[in-house]
Amino acid sequence: MKIVADENMPLVDSLFGELGEVVRLPGRSMSATDVKDADILLVRSVTQVNESLLSGSSVKFVGTATIGTDHVDMSWLESQGIAFANAPGCNAHSVVDYVISALICLCQDEYKSISDLSVGVIGAGNVGRRLITRLKKLGVEVKAYDPFVEDDSLPLVSFDEVLNCDVVSLHVPLTKDGEHPTFHLINEDALRCMKRSAVLINTSRGPVVDNAALKQHLILCSEFKAVLDVWEAEPVVERELLDLVDLGTAHIAGYSLDGKYRGTFQIYTEACKFLGLPMRKRLPQMLPEPDLVQVGFSKESVFEEVFPRLVQVAYDIRRDDRALRRAVLRSTNVAEAFDLLRKNYPTRREFSSLSVKMRKNDSVNCSKFEAAGFKVKVKS
Repeated sequence: MKIVADENMPLVDSLFGELGEVVRLPGRSMSATDVKDADILLVRSVTQVNESLLSGSSVKFVGTATIGTDHVDMSWLESQGIAFANAPGCNAHSVVDYVISALICLCQDEYKSISDLSVGVIGAGNVGRRLITRLKKLGVEVKAYDPFVEDDSLPLVSFDEVLNCDVVSLHVPLTKDGEHPTFHLINEDALRCMKRSAVLINTSRGPVVDNAALKQHLILCSEFKAVLDVWEAEPVVERELLDLVDLGTAHIAGYSLDGKYRGTFQIYTEACKFLGLPMRKRLPQMLPEPDLVQVGFSKESVFEEVFPRLVQVAYDIRRDDRALRRAVLRSTNVAEAFDLLRKNYPTRREFSSLSVKMRKNDSVNCSKFEAAGFKVKVKS
């Protein structure tokens, strides 16, 4: 059995090596010739999986280690009897960590606390729901918009109302058809509806935001802030737009080691089911111990003061912002530099990999750190 996989997917050799021959290739340049004699194809979001790639091939199973599926022609796969699996929720915690790190950075610039903000979450799927839950537990006012969801437990409001929040965070798939397409969901009209001092965060797909309209809005409204992890012409990043956004990164919001391992493992699970084979591996045994395992605070510590520092110890988004700006500034080939940042992304662990040592009688701070996504170890 031949298995062709994106070279940036972790654990592929460890998990799939027992199933057959593994061939690792660059995902963005994967061609029909590369996959013609493959039995299994494993991709990420940069590979367009469609008739052009797979027609005439021997591929019987396609797995994408991503939440989104807009890069996969699932109707064509179904018509050809090719099995398909994605990895819903695999990097949801990683994306939520990213958004919280961004909010902490922006709050520090404004001398605010995260609990002073109102946050509008557009999209109440795997990522959106987790973000809503975590922010509410941190005392943040949250509103949500998702025309496909009916759930009384969620703070659902209209599109116009969610745009009126201090922060608007996007967590939707990219769609161009249907009653509620998300292509250019945030356009000139939507931007005009937002507060002049609002923050727009996009970790979903680049074309969900009209980048040309956003650039003009940022030029005309200096108070407005933007955090972009995804770009409309990705892997090309427009230098002028990058100069205007407050934080810009190379589509790495979901790139925690935990999330990437989880994504590959979910595809491995589905592949074993498809092949009728037993699963011989377990994910927990494959995750390495993080560099930083535990932190502690004095009994005088105030959560509102130490929480921002803890977030930045766990993951400081400014590191990735600096990396992208430096790469774009120095490179004559922005697309190549963008992909290299993703390929060589340093190990990043999720908040949940870090334990906070707390005293037994400090139940209030214990609950707050747990709400933020960290583990809590109680000592007597």
